[in-house]
Amino acid sequence: MESLSQLPKEKVDQVEDVKVNKVAILKGVKDEDRVYYALFANKDDEWKAYMTKKLLVKVDFRLLPMLVLMYTLNFLDRSNLSQARLGTLEADLNMTGTDFNLATSILFVGYLLMQLPSNLLLTRVRPSVYLGAAMTVWGIVSCCQSAVHSFGGLIACRFMLGIVEAPFFPGAIMMMSSWYTRGELAYRIAWFYSGNAMANMFGGLLGAGVLGNLNGAHGIEGWRWLFIIEGVTTIGIALMSMVLLPNFPASSKWLDEEERAFAQWRLVMDAKEADDVSSVTLREGLNLALKDYRVYLFLAFQHLSLLSQTFQYFFPSIVDTLGYGKIETLLLTAPVWFTTFLVSLFATYSSGRVGDRSVHIIVLMLISCVGNVVATVTTNTGARFFAMFLMPMGAVSAYQIILAWIASTFPRPLVKRSAVIAICNMFGNTASIYGSYLYPKSASPRYIAGGSANSMICLSVALMAFGIRLMLARQNKKLEKAEEENIENSDDVDARARGFRYAL
Repeated sequence: MESLSQLPKEKVDQVEDVKVNKVAILKGVKDEDRVYYALFANKDDEWKAYMTKKLLVKVDFRLLPMLVLMYTLNFLDRSNLSQARLGTLEADLNMTGTDFNLATSILFVGYLLMQLPSNLLLTRVRPSVYLGAAMTVWGIVSCCQSAVHSFGGLIACRFMLGIVEAPFFPGAIMMMSSWYTRGELAYRIAWFYSGNAMANMFGGLLGAGVLGNLNGAHGIEGWRWLFIIEGVTTIGIALMSMVLLPNFPASSKWLDEEERAFAQWRLVMDAKEADDVSSVTLREGLNLALKDYRVYLFLAFQHLSLLSQTFQYFFPSIVDTLGYGKIETLLLTAPVWFTTFLVSLFATYSSGRVGDRSVHIIVLMLISCVGNVVATVTTNTGARFFAMFLMPMGAVSAYQIILAWIASTFPRPLVKRSAVIAICNMFGNTASIYGSYLYPKSASPRYIAGGSANSMICLSVALMAFGIRLMLARQNKKLEKAEEENIENSDDVDARARGFRYAL
């Protein structure tokens, strides 16, 4: 390996000096990493492109398939209650009125309680073991739902399911943001969140197969078989994930020393600060997050976005209003979610390619708004089915871009980013607690209150995207001015570096 003495003096100075042109370029970089960082800085663009492509192939193959599969099962175990409802669940457990709505919403009470402490803890433990262990436990709890014989037992299981599922989603987002640059993150999050659409798609197909063919097998109701099959599958994949999931770049033994250093260097150059897990304490990271006013804007933003998606926990029931049989209804949900899967990938690819967040979100939320309006104002079967395509195509696809926008707006330090993601996800998901009551069974078939409210919520999300764009554009101008005036200390703790700009 080359030494620093073999490099041009200006390159050595550029890398060794923590402050170049009075701007903190390599804040937090350890001394032992600087030789590698100097070498990387001295390489030409062709070499960097080759190394980036080589690294991303390895990381994508190791990280994304497992995370997508885990999230598919995460959402499947959370939402399978909507498929079980089309079986004999409510009759067997003597559920009436809004009991189903309560069973849906109680999960998110437990889910919220564990979000923040879990994500902060993730920065101090091996993510592969922690997320895998959490998945094993939620698979066990999911199986336990098959054994309940009362509504109270179902409520207890759903509450516990929320607690043990809580670590996964924000943990996975934080984990991806520790491997990918801001430009790469949006498209990877799209693949990750595609697990949502695939869970709904395969959930409908699996529900149709199980309820149609296993109901009464060995004296067990079809909805119980649904929980058993999905729970056991989850446990099996969880055990595999502990071995296959990577940890953070600095501790990934499946990369050689140069690749580990290059993986970290890319992120340093992207955020102009090292992603050092020990740079700040958990308390300091949490305080940094709570003192940043932008956190509260994104918190409300994510909350409204999730509120616009609460229909998906009742989607089979909404499709059931078209008047087809129970099994046909479950099968009809599959093409809707497959289309949503394709649209979401295209939208997030486009967002990452052109470097835009807000305009894509605005367009997608307007599409979802139209879907909600059409589904509410007409009882025509064709029009309503078309509207049921538009609702998730817009809202779910926009949410993927929102997740990437949050993670990339708060790049460093790692503990702060982890806290921000957890806080936004925690309070954002309170929407599912009361949003589940927007679609009571008594409001069928048009669900006027829920559809009308969701239409306005979609418009609100679009307006917030525009407002956040203006705010970040103003901050970018301040950063440009600070560079021009050679100001050492910008008032933006996340962007005290030359060249950093917020995605709009």
